[in-house]
Amino acid sequence: MDMPTETSTGALRRLIEGFDRFRGQHFENDAELYDSLLEGQHPEVMVIACSDSRTDPAIICGARPGDLFVIRNVAALVPAYERDNRPHGTAAAIEFGVAALGVRHIVVLGHSFCAGVRCLLEHDHGRDRFAFVSDWVGVAQEVRDEMDGLVTEAERLLIARRAEQAAVLLSLRHLATYPFISERIREGRLSLHGWYFHFGWGTLQAAEGPRGPFRQVDPGEVPRAASG
Repeated sequence: MDMPTETSTGALRRLIEGFDRFRGQHFENDAELYDSLLEGQHPEVMVIACSDSRTDPAIICGARPGDLFVIRNVAALVPAYERDNRPHGTAAAIEFGVAALGVRHIVVLGHSFCAGVRCLLEHDHGRDRFAFVSDWVGVAQEVRDEMDGLVTEAERLLIARRAEQAAVLLSLRHLATYPFISERIREGRLSLHGWYFHFGWGTLQAAEGPRGPFRQVDPGEVPRAASG
């Protein structure tokens, strides 16, 4: 077995160096915050985001520990409610955030250049290369159907952006199918938000309703909920 080289361990070394900076700059200088977190977490906001390494919701939003309950998966997708006695990781995390932690807002955070959405738009969802990813992005088959017939080489980038935003809107509509979510929306205890981060431009857009449209969020503006 080959031993790890200095080059191959460089990424891990940077993580440990980052942890050392975290302890010195944050943990030790914010003892009161971390002491309070020992008593439990009380986030008001759940963020459902993509696993993409370029779009960390805590960094994008400047959040502190305890501010966000974060769920990440490929393409930030939410399946429709389904009770079939099988494991559902995303649904379980949503249930915990809503029913146990009592979050007041759920933000579905999509982003530009999303490989998961690109896989969805491929004719076979990329099944030859990524069987699990292909099955997962099938959750958003409705988006693929909506985009079918629109994609030409000249339009491909534009259609990708439309599909990324459409996936956010579909996840919002799927969230509303969960009984424990729809009940809280009716009672005014929970609101749903659809956001789209374009990391090439450094801009944030918010959905004005469960079917859009998206509008750019201006500095200092608090975008209204898409639902609830």
